[in-house]
Amino acid sequence: MTLPEIPTTVWLRGAALPAGTIDDPSLMRLGVPREGYLHDADLRIEDGVIAAIEPAGTAPEGIDLAGGIVWPCFVDMHTHLDKGHVVRRTPNPDGTFFGALTATGADRAAFWTAEDIAARMEFGLRCAYAHGVGAIRTHLDSFGDQAEISWGVFRDMRARWEGRIALQAVALVTIDQYAEDFGATLAALVARSSGVLGAVTRLSGADHGPVTEIDGLLDRLFIQAKTHGLDVDLHVDETDDVSAFTLPRIVAAVERHDFQGRVTCGHCCNLALQPEEVAAATIAACARLGITIVTLPSANMYLQDRVNGRTPRWRGVTLAHELKQAGVSVAVATDNCRDAFVPYGDHDTLDSFRFTVRVSHLDHPYGDWGGSITRQPAETMGLATIGAIGVGRSADLVLTRARSFDELVSRPQADRRVLRSGRAIDTTLPDYAELDHLAKATPRSTEGPSAA
Repeated sequence: MTLPEIPTTVWLRGAALPAGTIDDPSLMRLGVPREGYLHDADLRIEDGVIAAIEPAGTAPEGIDLAGGIVWPCFVDMHTHLDKGHVVRRTPNPDGTFFGALTATGADRAAFWTAEDIAARMEFGLRCAYAHGVGAIRTHLDSFGDQAEISWGVFRDMRARWEGRIALQAVALVTIDQYAEDFGATLAALVARSSGVLGAVTRLSGADHGPVTEIDGLLDRLFIQAKTHGLDVDLHVDETDDVSAFTLPRIVAAVERHDFQGRVTCGHCCNLALQPEEVAAATIAACARLGITIVTLPSANMYLQDRVNGRTPRWRGVTLAHELKQAGVSVAVATDNCRDAFVPYGDHDTLDSFRFTVRVSHLDHPYGDWGGSITRQPAETMGLATIGAIGVGRSADLVLTRARSFDELVSRPQADRRVLRSGRAIDTTLPDYAELDHLAKATPRSTEGPSAA
């Protein structure tokens, strides 16, 4: 985007602010959004802070954005920074979910030293920062001895990136790990690291093998979460196996334990395959309990219903519209990036939003879906100062030339301009060549379990 240098004090005139991205006090001045989803506004920035938000045409002078959409910095609440950027050295052999599990387990066992994870995490965070991401929640594979290594790297990375990207982490293991003493050990590690407790839930399926005592395992997980005061974030029903439907079991566990922490469920693919009455009852329960659902089409469209030589018959996305209409908080996130689960991506939350608009029909009307990559995930993550535009908030903004969502979705917005505290940052992306040495690394071994 071609704009003049932005002064310390300036009006940004003619901005279009997506519904769902503006905090409540500031929204009251802007009234009904144009076309139902864009508020035309002038923003005044003073010393890195949004000092005023007024209806468009108020400012007597300033930089004219010509109706370009302006976002708060994005919030990406479901990623896997520890897995990212290994696709060249350990690709998925067949593109299936089982192939991803196998490849990731082998890559982790062979290469995941602290130095390896740190290099790939740093690269991913640099990409995200350049794209305008202000907060990330990453799941961390936390099996056995790997837990201490990965969580140590994460704590260091969180400190390094403080003030640029707010980082949270979730322990990712298969839920059967909570049947062992390791579950308590892991929960203690997560608590020491100010993290979130998590797992992959399942009832059956070839991808992870059968689990027959899901309710007892969920009890163990929620007991640990309550003991340590942790929120919970789960990988749920990432399959087309209708019988492997654990979301209602999670709902029951939350109620059984009167769990007051935040609960997030990612994927929830087979919710879309349940009978209407079962889906409706499950969605109503999620709304009643305040469970957040994260939809992740980039991963699910790649993995679900993949059979060599056959076009997929279904696409594996959850019931985003029905969830939102019932009052459930729905977030959109990027998930995996350039690994065995998703060999594509660039840690660009806006790109994931554009993809989700097309895949899940987040249009006609667009409504306030803009909040699904900003305000909604920020609230679930407990980030009071990130993910919304408002008077008194830091001027952490992403400026695009797109004047409507049809323009936004049509182009990748590679010319976006990112402001942090009102100042333009360098949005040059790191070169993939920086990771070449990782692709040529010597493996240390070849075996190991994995999670999604």
